[in-house]
Order: sequence, then C-alpha cells, then structure tokens
Amino acid sequence: MEETIDFGAPAKFGVHHFYVEIPPGSRAAVRIFEDYGFDGDESFREAQVCRVNLARELWTQIRDDARRDFNTRLKAKKRSTGSWAVGKVMLDRFLGRELCVLAWAAELASPDQCAVICQKWLALRPEERWWLYSKTASEAGLEDQADRGWRKALYCALSDGTNIRVAPKKKPVVLNKKTRNECEVSLFGNMESGDI
Repeated sequence: MEETIDFGAPAKFGVHHFYVEIPPGSRAAVRIFEDYGFDGDESFREAQVCRVNLARELWTQIRDDARRDFNTRLKAKKRSTGSWAVGKVMLDRFLGRELCVLAWAAELASPDQCAVICQKWLALRPEERWWLYSKTASEAGLEDQADRGWRKALYCALSDGTNIRVAPKKKPVVLNKKTRNECEVSLFGNMESGDI
C-alpha cells in the first residue's frame, strides 16, 4: 500500500495533489492549491495553481463537514486520516477536487447559507463532485474567477433551499442465487404466444 500523508495525499515527492494553506491568523483567508507535480520527469518545474481564496469565516463553516466526509472514506480504505492544521495540509487529488467544489459554492455565501451548502455537498456522490470540478475548473477554476459560469452556478445550486437531512448510506442487499432468479422476469414473460 502506498504511503500517504494528511488527507490521503501521496508521500512520494512530485506527485499530483492538492493542498490547503491555512495561515496562523484567525482572520486570514484560506487558499486551496492544485499542485500538478512533475509527472515523473524531475527536469520540469512544478506547476501550482491557486483554485480558491476563501474567507476564514466561510472556511470555518465548511471545514468540519469536509474533514468528517474525507476521513470516513479514508478509514473505509484503511488509510490514515487527516485534520486541518495551520500550515500546508495536503490532499489526494480527488479529495482536493471535491473540496474545491465545496469551497467554490461557499465563497459567495453568507455564513448562514454554508449549512445548506454543506448538506447538499454531502448528498452528492464523489463522482458527481469530480464532474462538477472538471466543468467548473475548465471555465472558471482560478482564484479570481469567483462570479463566473459554473462557479456561480455551484453557489446557486447548492445554496438554494433549506437545510436538508442526508440519509445514512445503506449497504446494498445481496440476494442469493435462488432469490435473484425468482426476481428476474422476462420483458415478454406475461405474454402468451397467441397475444402477438
């Protein structure tokens, strides 16, 4: 198993990941960066892009929900868990994308709207968050593009409404072979040959 640090980020040098810069001041903004790494060739310079610059008050509203969601999934994969601490906190590239979606939705919000945004973000599947990230990043993925296109749409979609309650995820029921065969019905199973 590959060694990881913080929120599932590879410990290996030069690998694509995200990181959150949390300054020591209680009012200083938090910044989320995508670090593309070296892509296996150390002769190239490392490329980093700041994806969002989030007010500290809004970061405080969303950080705990993100931490709980990420750590639950990391534990399920038998990986070490992370926490938000002052300095640079690294994330797996997929978790980083998900965090950007949450931060982009929250950056135009009021602190009261953040609870709704977090609940709606938690209701999304990881694959849905990744898709939203790719759509948004391609059009308005830099820190100074807050009020544009998909980025604005994320805010509108996730902040609209009232608090929702996310139902606990249910494990799928596995049917034994006999029960599964009884449940399968042919599309034309009820038709007699004379009905055609």
